[in-house]
Amino acid sequence: MWSSIYKDRVVYEDDNVLGINKPEGISVVSDRNDEDIVSLAKSENVHIIPVHRIDKETSGLLVLAKDQATHSFITRQFTKRLVTKTYLTIVRQGDMPKEGTIDLPLSIGRKHKVRIAAKKENITFDRGQNVWFVKDADIFTDKRNYPSKTQIKNIYQDENYMLLSVHPLTGRTHQIRVHLAWIGFPILGDPLFEKNNSFPRTYLHSYSLTFVHPNTEKEITLKALPTKEFFTPLKNFSSERLIEV
Repeated sequence: MWSSIYKDRVVYEDDNVLGINKPEGISVVSDRNDEDIVSLAKSENVHIIPVHRIDKETSGLLVLAKDQATHSFITRQFTKRLVTKTYLTIVRQGDMPKEGTIDLPLSIGRKHKVRIAAKKENITFDRGQNVWFVKDADIFTDKRNYPSKTQIKNIYQDENYMLLSVHPLTGRTHQIRVHLAWIGFPILGDPLFEKNNSFPRTYLHSYSLTFVHPNTEKEITLKALPTKEFFTPLKNFSSERLIEV
C-alpha cells in the first residue's frame, strides 16, 4: 500500500523532505494495530519521520523527514509556532462572519476527550472584533487548560454549506474540530460531533504548510489539493477559488 501512496500522492520530494497528500481514514502513526503511514513505509524498507500529525479522519498534506536532523530542524519550528498551516473544511450554512478568530482554551474532559475549558454557554462572540472567547473568570481552574487560537475565513457558500479556510495558530490535538463544533459549526461528517449523519468522510483537509527548509534555510510552501470528491457537498464550486486561500 505504501507503494501506491508514494506513486499517486507525493506532492513534493527532495533529499530531506517528503510531502504526501494523505488519504482520509489512515493514521500517521498508530498506537494500535491499525495500519498507518509510518508502518506501511517501514514494511517496504522506507524510513520516514513525521514532523507533524494530522488526524486519521483528516486528508491532505503530511510532511515527512527522511533523516533525524531534518526532523529536528522542522519540528523546532512547529514548537516555536513558526509554521503557517492552512486547512480546508466544510460546515453547514449559518450565521458566520466572512472572517473571524476562535480564541478558546482547550482542556481534557471525561474519557480523555478534548473540549473547551469552559461551559458552552459562557462562550461569547464579539461582533465588533469577530472573535469567539470566554472571560478569564469562566475558564476552568480545576484542570490544566491550553490557550488555543484558530483563524477562519469563509471562502465559498451555497444555501446549505460553507467552505472555510482555517489557520490554527496553535497546534493542539483536535483543535480545529473542537473549536468549530463548540461555536456551533461542527465539521461535516466529523464522527466526534456529527455521529448521526450519512456523509462518507470528515470534510477536513490539510491544504498547505509554510516552513523554513533545512538545506536552503529559506521558506518553502507545500500544498496538497483535495480530491474532487471533497467538494461534493458544495454546489457549483470551482477549485479556482482556492487561489484566494
